[in-house]
Amino acid sequence: MSERLAAPLVPARTRSTRFRTDIQALRALAIGAVLVNHLWPTRLPGGYVGVDVFFVISGFLITSHLFGEVARTGRVRLGAFYARRIRRLLPAALLVLSASAVLVALFLPYPRWERNAMEIAASAAYVENWFLASMSVNYSALNDSASVAQHYWSLSVEEQFYLIWPVLMLAAVFLGARFSRASSARRRVLVALVIVGVLSFASSLLFTDASPNQAYFVTFTRAWEFAAGALVALTTHRLVLSRGWANATTALGSAAILVVLFAFDDQTPFPGAAALVPVIATAAIIAAGRTDRLWHTPLTASAPVQWLGGVSYSLYLWHWPLIVIAPFVVMAEASTAMKIGILVVSLLLAWGTKTLVEDPGQRWRMWSMSVRRAVGGMIAGIAIVAVAAGGLWAGSSAQASADSLAAPLPTGSCVGPDAMLDPATCGDRFGPAESVVMTRKNEYFATPPECGPHLDILAYGDKRTTVECDFSGGAVDATEVWLVGDSHAQQWQGAILDIARENGWKLTTSYYGGCPAADVAFRGFRTEWGQADIDGCIRWSRDLSDAIVAAGPALVFTSMAARHHLVDDGSGRSHADQMADGLVADWTRWTESGTEVVVIADSPFNGEVRDPDCVLLHAADPVACAVPRSEAQPADPLVLAVGRADDPRIRSVDLTDRFCDGELCYAVIGGVPVYYDADHLNLQYVRMLAPAIGEAWARGPSQ
Repeated sequence: MSERLAAPLVPARTRSTRFRTDIQALRALAIGAVLVNHLWPTRLPGGYVGVDVFFVISGFLITSHLFGEVARTGRVRLGAFYARRIRRLLPAALLVLSASAVLVALFLPYPRWERNAMEIAASAAYVENWFLASMSVNYSALNDSASVAQHYWSLSVEEQFYLIWPVLMLAAVFLGARFSRASSARRRVLVALVIVGVLSFASSLLFTDASPNQAYFVTFTRAWEFAAGALVALTTHRLVLSRGWANATTALGSAAILVVLFAFDDQTPFPGAAALVPVIATAAIIAAGRTDRLWHTPLTASAPVQWLGGVSYSLYLWHWPLIVIAPFVVMAEASTAMKIGILVVSLLLAWGTKTLVEDPGQRWRMWSMSVRRAVGGMIAGIAIVAVAAGGLWAGSSAQASADSLAAPLPTGSCVGPDAMLDPATCGDRFGPAESVVMTRKNEYFATPPECGPHLDILAYGDKRTTVECDFSGGAVDATEVWLVGDSHAQQWQGAILDIARENGWKLTTSYYGGCPAADVAFRGFRTEWGQADIDGCIRWSRDLSDAIVAAGPALVFTSMAARHHLVDDGSGRSHADQMADGLVADWTRWTESGTEVVVIADSPFNGEVRDPDCVLLHAADPVACAVPRSEAQPADPLVLAVGRADDPRIRSVDLTDRFCDGELCYAVIGGVPVYYDADHLNLQYVRMLAPAIGEAWARGPSQ
């Protein structure tokens, strides 16, 4: 598995290589930034750039090693290179994945096993970044709880770099020699490097603008960061700055990294142009670090910093599964004390893994003397993880098969939202629920057999938005009704479907996740979207309004998370005013064509005001999850818009009093959990609200 390239470029002799304490310190800085960002995200909002620091370091070290081998021997032994990567990285990575699977099975509720199993398997195959990129276009997946393996996305990007870059390097040297014998191997590799880096950076700019959620994870938007490190390796091999210039360079680079740690946050478009700052800063520090004894050396070469850099890989592997699992081990929300405990345990596990797995794994004679054995060990390790992930998947499927989607609703005058109607009679309205684990019977997006496949209308490529549910029994004069909006309209469909069944309607539903059914200058949902996604949302919204006018249904139900939609028409008006005017514009179009509009006010916040797992962690005392009504249910543009419409054919259904009393909003009411996930209602709770919604429809002006 080696390729002869040319005569050695320098005499093949052993060369001493100075250990770079500054690079080890950069590792310590990077892992520290990531840990603080994950544990205390508001304290260090830009800590995620630690990953970019790692990418530049990897590009520098791997390229230095590979080109050093080319320079000494005229070849790169690909098999030996890949075997070294396997021995260095896989034992610890696969150990943590296996342990994570066990922890998931022991402590997480089984509905979460399937997603964790998928991500553990994807991480073992080092394609987790592509899995997360594919999920980022699935709006419903955005509310999934964090998996124990999602941090492996960056390791997947690195492994893909390790797989591809040596081959590209070989190709540049070998093919370049055939066409231009006068050019040096270094120059040929540099040309290839610049081409790859420029193309990757251009794609990063374009893709971050068009689809930022996917751009964050995919390999081609990150390759230029490795290329920056590789460029330093190939161009500064003889560069030794004066101590003054080296000190100034490292000071500026360090300051730049520190600034972005605090200045960047989850609203910063990334990677894109913003990533230039940490990438260039890291590259500059590495380039200047060839000079001995700089201003930072007493700190960066100190034993604690070097130790932290040495365990950074294992620390990165362990910290995230502990963050996910720890609250379920102690059955409490993450407090400062718990976070400090997670940090301490992560450090201990990292030290143990470094000492007992990472270092011995590279020296273990059984596979260190043979490429084939290294590859065989890799296959065996991945197989073990695959079995663990498969066991999680099978366990989840077995338990899910016992769940009944058609489970009967709990009944009683003090059960579910009805408990809010008579406080005097229903004494323990906010006591424990019989079950707090959300299963199939709680899925707000579940549809009955009467709902057919997605229709061809309002379809955009592989995105299908619209379904017809026929409860008319074939009646030719059946009432036509629509339910439209984003997933906050979909969360009400359980009640609307029950009403449709009772009244023999033909119900058409059309949902576009994160997108308002309103004539507004849409910019995103919670965070700004890429232009392609913005354009898709606006197109659906306009097409939907036209389709309703053309269909002329008797009734349209609509709802949406209007408080989270970002809109900006450049007028400087408030968000509420822009949303309200855009909503009224569409609703008026529909009523002018003879349609009545029933607007369902948005439900109180969940994940924004409490830990989404609060009910699971406080199953015996769900009142601990109650939050002030003013925080959970701030002003809703939907309600404002209905008042502004001043049209009797546009009316609202505001069910806030079925979620909140005068002071607090609750997560368990009448023994029934209110929420399915961080952002949507429990199907059972919604279906128990069908009578209230039906009454609002029945008292309409046309009845």
